[in-house]
Amino acid sequence: MPVEHDLRLWNGTQFFRRTVLMVSIDGLRADYVERGLTPHLLNISHQGLRAKFLKPVFPIIVPSYPRSNSFRTGLYAESHGMVANNFYDPITNTSFHYADSNTVYNASWWWGEPIWETVSKAGLTTANLMWPGPLKTIRGISPTYMVPWRDHVPLQEKHDQIMEWIDLPLEKRPQLILAYEPHLDQVGHKAGPESNLVNSVLGDVDKFAASIHASLKQRNLTQIVDVIFVSDHGMTNTSNTRLVYLDDVMGKDQVAEIEHEDGWPSVGLWMSKASNLTQVLLRLLSSNPATSNPPAINVYTAKSMPARYHFNPDRNPRIAPLWIVPHIGWAITNHHEHEVVMAGNYKPKGVSILNSHWLFNTFICTNQNHGYDNDESSMHAFFVADGPFATRMRKKRFGGFRDYFPRSPSSAMLDRHTNLDEQKDPMIIEGFENVEIYGLVCRLLGIERFAAPNNGTPGFWDRYLEDGH
Repeated sequence: MPVEHDLRLWNGTQFFRRTVLMVSIDGLRADYVERGLTPHLLNISHQGLRAKFLKPVFPIIVPSYPRSNSFRTGLYAESHGMVANNFYDPITNTSFHYADSNTVYNASWWWGEPIWETVSKAGLTTANLMWPGPLKTIRGISPTYMVPWRDHVPLQEKHDQIMEWIDLPLEKRPQLILAYEPHLDQVGHKAGPESNLVNSVLGDVDKFAASIHASLKQRNLTQIVDVIFVSDHGMTNTSNTRLVYLDDVMGKDQVAEIEHEDGWPSVGLWMSKASNLTQVLLRLLSSNPATSNPPAINVYTAKSMPARYHFNPDRNPRIAPLWIVPHIGWAITNHHEHEVVMAGNYKPKGVSILNSHWLFNTFICTNQNHGYDNDESSMHAFFVADGPFATRMRKKRFGGFRDYFPRSPSSAMLDRHTNLDEQKDPMIIEGFENVEIYGLVCRLLGIERFAAPNNGTPGFWDRYLEDGH
């Protein structure tokens, strides 16, 4: 049975309700915390827990809309409809463009029920600090408190906004707070995952996380507020020489038959009605890049699309009938882009946020990207958690507490004089898909009966949490 979501908890000064704070650090690769530059995030696995990795949904294209929408809805891309950065919808005969705020903020493109709408249905207050996506859902629901995305916002300002919400009176205080931070992803595209710039921003992110925990500790909320840090993808180095030229592979005649080209670095192709898809497929499969060792690309149709991608054109009309997925380190281009647009100095496309309308420059020269097979370790994202959720998980593994929460002024504050407090071994759980996050938030807030249909695994969190929690 779900925990009653109106349960009141006592921090020694005032009552609180169960609260979840989830922070998305864009581009935080799972293994970044092994560099010795993020002592606080690493230490969470000793006092809370960490997953070996968080597997992003396919496709892992730039920008983060498909993975962000999966966090929000618990759905794969084929279910929530955000299938690429640029994509064509044959039902409406219109196209989504990630650089066009008119489409980005149009909720009709974003299917599924975001977690803040679910939480609102349960009668709880919500807050959104710059999380990607439209300001309202298809049904016209917005978070109770909404700060729209803008670039170059200092981490201290984000910390202060979170704490301002935490400090609101009980009946106005949000029980779900979402926050988004893009800087690590931006510098990853600019300088690469092994760069000093990435390492520097990693240190900033770690200090940001530490400041959040310090502020919660100061308020005696470490066993009332669940804090979850996630990321949506990893990052890898690419090359300006390992290039697949579509006009070479397909031939200029077939390239001329492409009516819509979706996404990058993975590419979805919509061919003209006059085009013979079988011939296009055969030419792609017989091309030198596709048969090189190791191969440069994989080519998929509805029949051959791996089931583990959950990305089948037969189940969503927005998914292009033909998808080309490059292998790690490869990029897809054409001679016009390479020789004319980039004057022979082509490097795989990166992304640079220009202003508060989600406008992106798609021709920044970079040698770093994501968007490959989501089983690749360099694509894996990050998950750590601390608070009562992590405490209960550690209790189930190691044994411990009599009670999890202080529930009244007369009850003793959380009793940490147990063998659990002495248990300093890190708690690292197996990697899992990010579609499970939606169900986790519903469970932590005790509102599972309000959850919308989603692609999360029923009972997934039962293995970690005790019955009733």
